[in-house]
Amino acid sequence: MTDTAATDTPAFDPSTMTGLELLEALTPMLEKVPNIGRLLGMRTDHLEPGMVVFSLETQPDFANPLGTTHGGICATLLDSVMGCAVHTTLEPGVGYGTLELKVNYIRSVPTDGRRLTATGTVVHAGRRTATAEGRVVDEDGKLVAHATTTCMIHR
Repeated sequence: MTDTAATDTPAFDPSTMTGLELLEALTPMLEKVPNIGRLLGMRTDHLEPGMVVFSLETQPDFANPLGTTHGGICATLLDSVMGCAVHTTLEPGVGYGTLELKVNYIRSVPTDGRRLTATGTVVHAGRRTATAEGRVVDEDGKLVAHATTTCMIHR
């Protein structure tokens, strides 16, 4: 009997990889395993130390009772890019968790397939905590929401 999981995905040991290396290795596999990004249709557009860019298209299932995109979609997108931006700064075997998330909503977004792009950037990467900021823009480059986060570093 052949183990298909072993042949479908590259072998790697996450405990030996930096946060950036782990994100780069996982990106091609994200459509194959359950995760919040797959659920929302997030795509990884860019990864570099201290900065991450993800995007998604709005859809009718994202609607709030008023018929526009629920704020939780932008909050999740922002939490993801800011947390992953922090993750890109971490050495092997080190993790993180969101301690605080502050989101400011600027404008409503239709659920008509509009592309939202979020950029997360590290402001401070310390030994015990890290902070980051994020922005979501629509396909016209208009600011939709912005946020800050504080993450606890798990050593």
